[in-house]
Amino acid sequence: MPQKVNILDVAVSRYNLQETMEEFSRAIKKKKKLRVSVTPVNCILWARKNESLRRIYNSADIVTADGVPVVWASKFLGDAINGRVTGLDLLPQFSEIAAKEGFSYFFLGAAEGVGQQLADKLTGKNPGLKVSGIYSPPYAEKFSDEENEKMIKLINQSKADVLWVSLTAPKQDFWIAEHFDRLNVSVAVGVGAAFDVVCGNIKRSPQWMQKAGLEWLYRFFQEPERLFKRYFIEAPIFIPLIIKQKLYKKKQNENK
Repeated sequence: MPQKVNILDVAVSRYNLQETMEEFSRAIKKKKKLRVSVTPVNCILWARKNESLRRIYNSADIVTADGVPVVWASKFLGDAINGRVTGLDLLPQFSEIAAKEGFSYFFLGAAEGVGQQLADKLTGKNPGLKVSGIYSPPYAEKFSDEENEKMIKLINQSKADVLWVSLTAPKQDFWIAEHFDRLNVSVAVGVGAAFDVVCGNIKRSPQWMQKAGLEWLYRFFQEPERLFKRYFIEAPIFIPLIIKQKLYKKKQNENK
């Protein structure tokens, strides 16, 4: 069975959270490299209109189904993904494994001070976890060549196994893909707001909302101005597009 599922022309990995973390551990131990994208509905919709972003996702080693709607869509299309994998779960839960295995981290992004706050939080909860480096670049739509060189040098000097990037999507996905060949890490993954959520700076939705696929609604109430367009203008088109893909797939099968 192929390890990826076609969701609106984005190849989303079939792995659930446990399987994704196993792939991380395997790559680190075997000194292999994984480029990982965490993709909620809005990222898949952006990729549909942005060929460069679509190429980045479709060439990534792992593209996680970040959100219940993506998993629902895979089941509706008859090609089920094993479970959702959010950055909010992946970062803290893999840290338990990293502490036991001796894997090291580099935190790139978020506001000044958040990376250190995150390091303190995770190492306090997981004694033995190694945080080899932290850097919060100045805000910019596009980083200068000098800033990019600085970040690459800091990451490589740290000798970290996993690079966690919080530059917001899809900026973080573009940055990782552009510089991946020069990064001496086993795993590079963009996790959006996960730094702030894990730290407690942004409160996460209750478990029942996560399981019901309503985590987006909780996020919206926290940042309505920033997220209105994403959730109420862009996202609603997802369901009719998935239905269209289902009908197209059915027609193709009938014509075989």
